[in-house]
Amino acid sequence: MVVVCWKSNRLCYFDDTRRQLPHQRKQQRDSTQETGQENFTAAMASSSWSMISSPIIPLLVCFLLVSSSICQVVHASEMANQTFNPEQQLKKLKNMKVRLRRINKPALKTFQSPDGDLIDCVHSHHQPAFDHPRLKGQKPLDPPERPKGLNPTSMIHENFQLWSLSGNICPDGTIPIRRTREQDVLRASSVRRYGRKSPRHVRRDTSSNGHEHAVGYVSGDQYYGAKASINVWAPKVVNQYEFSLSQMWVISGSFGDDLNTIEAGWQVSPELYGDNYPRFFTYWTSDAYQATGCYNLLCSGFVQTNSRIAIGAAISPTSGYNGGQFDISLLIWKDPKHGNWWLEFGNGVLVGYWPSFLFTHLQNHASMVQFGGEVVNSRPSGSHTATQMGSGHFAGEGFGKASYFRNLQVVDWDNSLIPLSNLKVLADHPNCYDIQGGINNFWGNYFYYGGPGRNVRCP
Repeated sequence: MVVVCWKSNRLCYFDDTRRQLPHQRKQQRDSTQETGQENFTAAMASSSWSMISSPIIPLLVCFLLVSSSICQVVHASEMANQTFNPEQQLKKLKNMKVRLRRINKPALKTFQSPDGDLIDCVHSHHQPAFDHPRLKGQKPLDPPERPKGLNPTSMIHENFQLWSLSGNICPDGTIPIRRTREQDVLRASSVRRYGRKSPRHVRRDTSSNGHEHAVGYVSGDQYYGAKASINVWAPKVVNQYEFSLSQMWVISGSFGDDLNTIEAGWQVSPELYGDNYPRFFTYWTSDAYQATGCYNLLCSGFVQTNSRIAIGAAISPTSGYNGGQFDISLLIWKDPKHGNWWLEFGNGVLVGYWPSFLFTHLQNHASMVQFGGEVVNSRPSGSHTATQMGSGHFAGEGFGKASYFRNLQVVDWDNSLIPLSNLKVLADHPNCYDIQGGINNFWGNYFYYGGPGRNVRCP
C-alpha cells in the first residue's frame, strides 16, 4: 500500500502494504460467524491520505458545543443501582433482535477484519436508507457536479481501512456495511437509543455538561459545504462511557429543537464500537438529536454509493508521536441541482449523500461550519478524565506531536471552494485541551488542537 504522509514538514510516500496499527490487538472470533466467510482477490480502495487568540464567542457556539453529544454519559454507579427485572430483560432482548434485523441486511459476501469486525457486502438498493418511505423502490443517485476549485490531479488512490488491507473488496452493485452485533446494542443506554446521540436539556454554558471541545468555526454567512484534512490518531479513552473524536459539523437552525447538523470525521468510542480503534463515522439530525438521525448506516438516512469504504470501520494507519503523520481529507457539499448533501473522501472518492428531505433548515444552506475535537469527561473517581483529545498533546508542541486540521475551506453560493476569511477558535477547557490557529501558503487555514486531559493544571 502506498501511503502519503507528512514528515519534517514535507510530503512523503512509502510502501506500507503489510503495516498494521501499533495498538492492534487480537480479538476473540465467534466460530459460528467465521463459517462461510470468503475473501475476494486483492484490490486497492480509492481514497486520499491526504495547520488566534479567541474573540468573545457567540452564545450560539456554546449552545452547539453542548448539544453536539456523541454518546450518553452513563455512570457505573447508576447502573449498579438498577435492579434486575427478568420480564424487562426479555422485552429488551426481543426489541434488540427486531432492531438487529432492521439494521443488518442480507449479505452477498462477508469478510472478517483483523480487528474482529464483520463486513457485509449488501446490495446497494437494500441498504437501510431505502427503508425510508421517501426512498422505497429507488436506487442511489448518480454523482453530482463537484465544487469548483478541486484539483483532480492530486488524487492518490489509497487503502485506509483495516478490513480491506488484505485485498477484500465488495462486488459491484454492493456496499460494505459493518455488521451490528448483540453486544453492540447491549452497550447502549437502551435499544431505542442505540446508534443515536442523547437528547437532553441543553445549557448555554459548557462548564458542567461533561462534553469538552477545542474547535475552529466560521459563521455569519451562507455555507454550502466544507472541506478539511484531519490528522488521524488513536487517542486513549479511559472508559466505556467516554469518547474522543475529530470531525466537521455543517450546521443550520435556531440552535433550539430545530437544530440541523451533518457531521463526519473519525472517533474512538468504546460504547458504540466496543474497542479503542479510530473509526470513520458520519452523523445527522434535524431536531437537535431528539428523534431523528443516527450514526453511520444505523437508520434510514445516509445513502452510501461507495463499494470500498465501510462507514464505522477502523482506520489504518494512524499517526505517531515524532513519527509519520497521516490525515484524511473530507468534503461535504450541497448538490446545486438536486439539493442533496454529498460526502467525498480524498479527491474524487464519493462515499454517498444525505437526501435533502431529511432536513428543514439544511434544505437551503448552512449558517455555521465547525471543525475540531470533542471528548466526554465523566470525571472518573471524582477527578478530570485522562481521556485524550487528538494526539493527547497540547497544540503548542506543533507538527509531529500535536494533532491538526489543515486546508480548511467552505463552499460558497456558486458551488466554489474558497478559503476561510474569519476563522475563530475556542477551547472551553484550555488547561485540559487547547487550540492554536494560523494560516500559511502551504496549509492555508489550519490549527493544532488537543491535550492529555487530566494533568497538574487540569486536576
